Amino acid sequence: MASTTSASGSRPGGRSARVRAQVLEAAGAQLVEQGYDALTVDAVAERAGVHRTTVYRRWRDVGGLLADLLDAAADDSWEPADTGTLEGDLTALNEEILAGVTADPPLTTALIAASFRSAQAADALRAFWEDRYARCAVVAARAEQRGELPAGTRSRDLLVAATAPLYHELVLLGTPPAPHLPATAARAAASAARAGAFTGPVGE
Repeated sequence: MASTTSASGSRPGGRSARVRAQVLEAAGAQLVEQGYDALTVDAVAERAGVHRTTVYRRWRDVGGLLADLLDAAADDSWEPADTGTLEGDLTALNEEILAGVTADPPLTTALIAASFRSAQAADALRAFWEDRYARCAVVAARAEQRGELPAGTRSRDLLVAATAPLYHELVLLGTPPAPHLPATAARAAASAARAGAFTGPVGE
């Protein structure tokens, strides 16, 4: 659901994949260390040890690099943990978010910030979240099957309610990470969901 820290580690095999991994690793490092304004194709090519035409040919510009970084992050076999309870599943998701947002180097937060500067990055980040929400729909489905949630619970609304407090505290407010935050946010969302807060038509 959360982490984009492994963005360069996908699609193994062959020289093309190795070049892609080198360039994406360099792009991520450049973004984290120097910021969006210093993220240029030439800087990434030099850092990756490849010719600038290689980068231009495949990615064209900085937006293409950022979009591929996010695409690579979603290109994996990640699935949400199955802990046996709704609150446990949501807590596990939040613990991954906490790890991703507070990772060193802070690639996740750097990519979120870059999405406000690049339309391509914004589109790619949106697609990344959509992919994660789709994969996490099983959390609500399992909880319904266990009788923990009322039928028809909207999984996306549940997931947003569970995870949003972490992004608000850690990214928007810059609050130091608190170990209890993943479980506290999960507990509140699970309680609201059990009470039927996320059933019925959207907006009710």
